[in-house]
Amino acid sequence: MVQLLIIDDDPVLQRFLQRVLTSSGYDVAVAANGREGLQLAKELRPALIICDWLMPQMSGVEVCHQIKQLSELDTTFFILLTSLVSVEDRVQGLNAGADDFLLKPIQPNELVARVQSGLRLHHLSQDLKRKTQQLEAELQEAAEYVRSLLPDPLQHPQVTISNRFIPSLQLGGDGFDYFWLDDQHLVMYLLDVAGHGLKAALPSLSVMNLLRSRQLKQIDYYSPKSVLQELNQVFQITLKNDKYFTIWYGVFNLKTHQLRYSSAGHPPGILFASDHPPLSEQHLKTQGFPIGLFANADYEELELTLTLPASLYIFSDGIYEVEKAQGIYYNLEHFLPLLQQYQAMPKHQLEYLFGLLQNAYGRSQFEDDVSILQIDLRC
Repeated sequence: MVQLLIIDDDPVLQRFLQRVLTSSGYDVAVAANGREGLQLAKELRPALIICDWLMPQMSGVEVCHQIKQLSELDTTFFILLTSLVSVEDRVQGLNAGADDFLLKPIQPNELVARVQSGLRLHHLSQDLKRKTQQLEAELQEAAEYVRSLLPDPLQHPQVTISNRFIPSLQLGGDGFDYFWLDDQHLVMYLLDVAGHGLKAALPSLSVMNLLRSRQLKQIDYYSPKSVLQELNQVFQITLKNDKYFTIWYGVFNLKTHQLRYSSAGHPPGILFASDHPPLSEQHLKTQGFPIGLFANADYEELELTLTLPASLYIFSDGIYEVEKAQGIYYNLEHFLPLLQQYQAMPKHQLEYLFGLLQNAYGRSQFEDDVSILQIDLRC
């Protein structure tokens, strides 16, 4: 039987409501005041509550407000029983979370009809909640799968790579990877698909799988320019696919200390040479449209011989595009001093960098997906 709860301080009205609803096949519990009703609601978790507006100790509006704050009762349909008919009163009840009103004097047929209508909405809300929970569980599984594809930190006598991935939702459009082409050449890249959620995550996964498996045989993976040009052909925007992405891709030669890199609409890689003060800083970026926008887009490739030891940071723009005031955002120029401050620290653990960011931005949550690679290179 469907559980209902009546909260009313009038014994005569209690008995009337209970008799009508019990004869209609419902299991009806009764509370004599707001505090007792609130406690019974927590215990019974009724599908529907009928509550008098005017009661001593706690009004029906107060009961409604507290009921609607409880996650276990968020689908419970709440009817306020009242003789108040003004628009202001109804607005007050709706603002408290009331789902419907029942005016005194009460007609039995109207009472049953409103309860039946409320229960239909309650059952629909329950179904929606179950489906939402199922979808959230599936998204969580997908998010765990995405995280499982991201590389573990790399420890090598000449290279250490650490990373952080913080999606704005359960799933994000950022992706990154690093792997060896041979015993001397290390690939490192980071991409950022426009948008958030599953629709952005799928292209990111496709790019990561293609590059890691080297399925595109016509690509020269040692040439960043070749990689970007081929990706631009494969991931062109169409009527069915409206996603584009930015990317920074580099190849480091352990023997010659040469770094070859290309970028497509992505923030620059920030290179610090830290062998002696003052700290030298270079911004590594090439010209090129984001991948997928124009089929005939051209990309350039640059080569740099590094002075070691050095640290290279590759990141998505979500790490600095944070709103600081209405419509005003931080930008790369705000982020760089924080990165310089972090680079000057004795220990390079990315938790310290994110601590600096949280203090500077005044918040712990980011509005966009955030990814960063920290690549420390040694002789």
